[in-house]
Amino acid sequence: MHSFGYRANALLTVAVTILALMCAIASLSDNFNSPTPSAQVQVLNINWFQKHQDGNDEISLTLNISANLQSLFTWNTKQVFVFLAAEYETPMNSLNQVSLWDGIIPAKEHAKFWIHTSNKYRFIDQGSNLRGKDFNLTLHWHVMPKTGKMFADKIVMSGYRLPQDYR
Repeated sequence: MHSFGYRANALLTVAVTILALMCAIASLSDNFNSPTPSAQVQVLNINWFQKHQDGNDEISLTLNISANLQSLFTWNTKQVFVFLAAEYETPMNSLNQVSLWDGIIPAKEHAKFWIHTSNKYRFIDQGSNLRGKDFNLTLHWHVMPKTGKMFADKIVMSGYRLPQDYR
């Protein structure tokens, strides 16, 4: 008859095959989700805008960030990493991105939020390119599933302008 090792190998092979199949089905089921997140960001105040001794511009903003990211959560979502970035053009680079704020949303219950904050990270440009600059605020998110590939997307909010003069 068959030995214990042969039977254990057969049982393990069947278990791993079923587990892989269930993971594949879970990953594919996320393709049927059509998320409709929404976000709005207000620049309430420019706390200060200065030029450093090395010639770099730096600005501090007070922001209201409100978002509803609940539609990103499915039964396969582990967490969502979200961050707000300022994006602008300079003569040297066609796209500059500066992260202003970030957070991790661990559950659907926390995915609808409103935050009043100053930028968490420094908004600095290498050079004096920020005066009078038009910029976009972009809310990026990365959905981290329990199984399968990560999904990333963003909402771009335009129409923001920095002041001409240092404060």
